[in-house]
Amino acid sequence: MFAIVWIGYAFAALARQVLLYDPMFIWPQALMQTTLFETFRKQDVSSPLARRQMKVFFFCLIGMTLWQFMPEYVFPFTSSLAFLCWVAPHNAVANFIGSGIGGMGFLNLSLDWSNINWNGSSILLTPWWTQVVLFLAFVFNCWVLIPAAKWGNLGSYKFGLMSNSLLTVNGTTYPTTDVLTSDYKLNQTAYEEYGPMYMGLQNVWATFFDYAKVTAAVTWILTFGFTQIRTNFTKLVRSRRKGAQTSQTAGQSINHQYHDRLNVIQRTYKEIPLWWFVALFMAGFIALVVIIACGYLWIPIWTLFVALASSAALVVPFGFLYAISNYQLAVGSFNELVYGYMIETPAGNGHHHPCGPSVYGSIAGDAWYRAQYMLQDQKIGHYMHIPPRTVFFSQVFGTILGIPVNYAVIRWVLSTKGDYLSGKKTDPLGQWSGQSIKSSNTLGVQYAVLGPSRLFKEAEMKPLPWAFLVGAVLPPMLYVAHRTLPRWLRIDLWNVTIFFSGLSVFYGNLSTGYTSAFIGGYVVMYWAYRYRFEVWKRYSYMVAAAFDAGFNLNMLLIFLCFGSGKAISMPNWWGNNADSVERCFSLD
Repeated sequence: MFAIVWIGYAFAALARQVLLYDPMFIWPQALMQTTLFETFRKQDVSSPLARRQMKVFFFCLIGMTLWQFMPEYVFPFTSSLAFLCWVAPHNAVANFIGSGIGGMGFLNLSLDWSNINWNGSSILLTPWWTQVVLFLAFVFNCWVLIPAAKWGNLGSYKFGLMSNSLLTVNGTTYPTTDVLTSDYKLNQTAYEEYGPMYMGLQNVWATFFDYAKVTAAVTWILTFGFTQIRTNFTKLVRSRRKGAQTSQTAGQSINHQYHDRLNVIQRTYKEIPLWWFVALFMAGFIALVVIIACGYLWIPIWTLFVALASSAALVVPFGFLYAISNYQLAVGSFNELVYGYMIETPAGNGHHHPCGPSVYGSIAGDAWYRAQYMLQDQKIGHYMHIPPRTVFFSQVFGTILGIPVNYAVIRWVLSTKGDYLSGKKTDPLGQWSGQSIKSSNTLGVQYAVLGPSRLFKEAEMKPLPWAFLVGAVLPPMLYVAHRTLPRWLRIDLWNVTIFFSGLSVFYGNLSTGYTSAFIGGYVVMYWAYRYRFEVWKRYSYMVAAAFDAGFNLNMLLIFLCFGSGKAISMPNWWGNNADSVERCFSLD
């Protein structure tokens, strides 16, 4: 954990000069944190506005903390308000259409903040155009593709439509352990006995869009973002040359090329030396090499170099997208696919352990995430006039404290929620469903044991490689349309990368919260931003911080009061029905 985090922090050096100082890249999450910190600071100097903001903050924090006991523990019915199930609780079709826990989520609302923040970031921070794109992805996925697959002719395999598991030809869970040898290779005899591995159709098209979004991210940056990136690189080169002419060995920071107030202030601070990032990278790299060489991570050591190279290549395009949209793009199954092809080569023979793709994906994917968090915290320091070197050391120190805590939380989740994650019990709220774990297991078996070559021979899987072409072609086509059609169409906001990602991250059957998020986003990020801007400017980020803090505090209180030691379950009643908290009693 330390190694991957430190490597990711080191990768931030690849993009910080391009994505950090340019005022165009606002980093909405960093703005929220800055607003909160600045309000705390201004309260010390008796600012009337700061006092009002703090009252709003604590009111919202306490309110969210108390409210979340309702959907999370006392009144789970409020976590998914399935109106169609109220009208026809025993109608299977109405239940599937209206249910948000196992169905399409049509006309379904949620009052649970964890469901409303379904896109991984607060609806009070994410730009309205991003929320629109993500909601359209949800609509296309749940209200178009899923009914077409269930009742239409979209695909021939009809079992496990919204399942993340591998299935047999008759729809039962595939016995993956039975087709593995003792050294985790494919038992061909057993495989022929059980037959091919199938995926639910929703999982198939999620994989398709998961592939498409990677190439779409690259071509979108090369078209819509090329001018800005080129300008920033030009400014960086110019600042380095100017610094060399004035006998500064490292040259000037790029903030000398910007003349806004924040950059002028930051010029007085010393930049972070490049060798600090190099040292951090080497510490993590050496640790990973040693661990892999000792055989603890199940992957060939040479694949580590490919993982790090691919992760480094994505820092700028993915960071660009996150800095303007507040949407964190996950690489997803693309990394596992690459790993699957690599171990099919002679150099990768003997490394078919099903955990291998997950390890490779964690290294290649999480390094980018850590780079993003480093950049985001550096942006907070930029907003608050904190020396970059101070922020750097704070982040490194934070990993020393935070990683052991994270590991302890993981152990707690496994000990208290393990039965839900393993499938022995079913979480009535659908939140501890283990969908991500099931998806990782599916990817491991598909790409390491079965292998991409054999996988793509199946009829349902043959179209998947075409996703890379679709993702690569669509952004240039939209760019041409943007340059030729009227600008009021705002085609530059039709971000297919985010659209594809919204389709790919919806795996499993939890469809509640999307409509509530869209309504809330409209009120805050569209209506209030345009017609009550002064109120929005003063309180939006404060409320966002309060809601997130209140939700996290509530989770801690629920754990301490009802989860630590002997677990205390909420008794069943009308609002916590044992069969269905939504009261969808005929859901398949």
